[in-house]
Amino acid sequence: MQSSPHSLSPHLSSPLTAGSLAAKNRVWMAPLTRCRAPGGVPTQLNATYYSQRASAGVIVSEATNISQEATGYPDTGSIYTQAHIDGWKLVTDAVHKAGGTIVCQLWHVGRVSHPDYHDGALPVAPSALNVGGESRTPDGGRKQRVTPRALELSEMPRVIADYVHAAKSAIAAGFDGVEIHGANTYLLDQFLRTGSNIRTDRYGGSVENRSRLLFEALDAVCAAIGPARTGLRLSPSGETSTHRDANPRETFTYVVERLNAYNLAYLHLLRYWGDDPATKSREIPLRVFRNIYRGTLVANGKFTLDEAEQWVARGDADAVAFGELFISNPDLPARIAQGVALTPPDRTTYYTSGPHGYTDYPAKT
Repeated sequence: MQSSPHSLSPHLSSPLTAGSLAAKNRVWMAPLTRCRAPGGVPTQLNATYYSQRASAGVIVSEATNISQEATGYPDTGSIYTQAHIDGWKLVTDAVHKAGGTIVCQLWHVGRVSHPDYHDGALPVAPSALNVGGESRTPDGGRKQRVTPRALELSEMPRVIADYVHAAKSAIAAGFDGVEIHGANTYLLDQFLRTGSNIRTDRYGGSVENRSRLLFEALDAVCAAIGPARTGLRLSPSGETSTHRDANPRETFTYVVERLNAYNLAYLHLLRYWGDDPATKSREIPLRVFRNIYRGTLVANGKFTLDEAEQWVARGDADAVAFGELFISNPDLPARIAQGVALTPPDRTTYYTSGPHGYTDYPAKT
């Protein structure tokens, strides 16, 4: 965790236009699940939390459920009913009043969910493969994950429609755009990878087929709200011991090359992430994708401040998104610019409730 004073360079502090998003700097706030939206509906507490961090170039919201089927963690924000829209309107109004820009990350967890979220029904996935481990259930407890059911071909239009409805709902709630979550072992990432997708129909097998749902959802969301308000998050090296791809470089090279035709607001790439240190040796350097992608590229993944500055200065990324540093340093860009020491976060409060460890980190600038 970076904690020493640092002077924000002209590179990180310079403004950036990303599609229709006007970012006042290149220090973006990464999506951070905090489990503090009771019943999926944000409250004034959430509005305070996000507005405190409005100095970020762009805030990417916590991962936000596009439907009940998409849900897999307790008290995570949702964006598919009027109550959800009204709750998020508190947040976006507060962020805009503080001069910030915020996009909504659209989330479907797929097979990592649990029947307790679905009245006993099985979670859905590309294939009926159990990811293993435990799920956090709606009451905050833990239960073993179950083997999901594979989505039927006839259900794919409904899943795509859920992404579109959530994107339109996000715009209605006042978000400046959306980010489709295609990373971190969740549904779209599950379709992309050979280890979690063993389908033999037109959504499985070749990389063209495994990426079909991602691009169909992306096409539909772009048609609904415009590509200039649409971002996408991917984790090319985001493997775990039970979530892998036979050839991730080939898979994600294909996907990123196709994305050049979309004129998206941005592509958000997470570098090495996972629970198995051995997978670090399989990390695909993000520079591989910088050499392919011609649009705005946002990098994320435990960057130090010096490293972030170097990446932006070299053009390896157009912006860098920080997660944990924004938890405990709500005024992160100004604190960096003024050389104020950074506060380390209290990780025991990440997924609790109430203001402690959420809105009680003071600004120092």
